[in-house]
Amino acid sequence: MAYEMIVLDLDDTLLRDDLTISPRTRDRLIQAQETGVRVVLASGRPTGAIWRYARELRLPEFGGWIISFNGAVVTDCRTGTPIFEQSLAKELIHEIHDHAHTHRAGILTYVDDRIVTPKLDEWVEVERTLTGMDVVEVPDFKSHVVRDAIKVIVVDEPQRLAGLADRLRPVIADRMNMVISKPFFLEFTDLGIDKKHSLGLLLERLGLDRDVVMAIGDSHNDLGMLELAGMGICMANGREEVKAMADHVTGSNMEDGVAQAIERFLPIS
Repeated sequence: MAYEMIVLDLDDTLLRDDLTISPRTRDRLIQAQETGVRVVLASGRPTGAIWRYARELRLPEFGGWIISFNGAVVTDCRTGTPIFEQSLAKELIHEIHDHAHTHRAGILTYVDDRIVTPKLDEWVEVERTLTGMDVVEVPDFKSHVVRDAIKVIVVDEPQRLAGLADRLRPVIADRMNMVISKPFFLEFTDLGIDKKHSLGLLLERLGLDRDVVMAIGDSHNDLGMLELAGMGICMANGREEVKAMADHVTGSNMEDGVAQAIERFLPIS
């Protein structure tokens, strides 16, 4: 199969543990684009926290794309313009806050390109590090969030967060999309919004069949896009349930796993 698109998760997939792209992986992705392959960066991160990697990989030059906020925004890197954007209603954000408060979990969202949270804890600090965004602590979260937002994250110790997800699943069914992206991040977007949904929209816009897509990820929020792609690849450091459904398991994010996959399935001279 001649693949025409590579879709990549960022954290723990494209990026090494120090949040950089290895030279080998960067070179392989640029070489792929030089042969006409489109590269799409698909992440739970806000759009602004993805651009530095898009520029490093020369996506604006080659006509690549960014799927951000776990699929809530799709951006054309050549023009810098979103072609799709879907927010979560503020009333639902307030409801999520109440659930988080009841179960003594943290919460954050994004207002005016800043992270907004009632309390800066170790998990919110992780999001600040990943995104490079400023954090604003607000004493009354619901009073501060007065309009719809793209995404909300509930944060807590992984075991507690998994239990909270189980309790919330029947409560939010058919009203919101919920997924664990990292063990300590429980993310909420509007109903039906995820990486799979937005990748499907992008393929339709570009007139591409799913069979020509190679998607690489590691976690629960990547499951849909790996399923949709003609070739779904999981990182060696990925979750076991993601490995189980993937077509192939490549090396870890610290072993140039993305480059390994490109070299195996998309030979480049």
